[in-house]
Amino acid sequence: MKRRRVVAYVTRVRDGRTELLVFEDPEHPHMGVQVPAGRLDPDEELEAGLLREIEEEAGLRNARIVREIPGFEGHYPSRYENHGFHVVLEEEAPDEWEHVVVGQGDDAGLVFRYRWVPLEPDPHLFGRPHPLLTSLAR
Repeated sequence: MKRRRVVAYVTRVRDGRTELLVFEDPEHPHMGVQVPAGRLDPDEELEAGLLREIEEEAGLRNARIVREIPGFEGHYPSRYENHGFHVVLEEEAPDEWEHVVVGQGDDAGLVFRYRWVPLEPDPHLFGRPHPLLTSLAR
């Protein structure tokens, strides 16, 4: 059985356009632009794990899950059972910030640099186009 993993596509609307929360890891620049994501504990529920990962990796506590993104697994094949979610914040967040990752994961202690980018054109996450992202702007 594959271990489950969640991916958070956190958006906000600013000046009439939808923006996506992304980060870069200065210690691992080859990883490119990313979004919060992580592996779940064996008995952890998807939604609880998603909210935990957002808090650990970005320091954001007031996120609301809009929906699970249909067709995500087919676009994002890997050794994990991946679940992508559209999430919005219920709080204000700065335009840019740094956050030290907390928790028990491999990334604990790393400093991630966060910023918001327009969803259109496609921001090319993980070094490749991401055609499912345009559905988040609707």
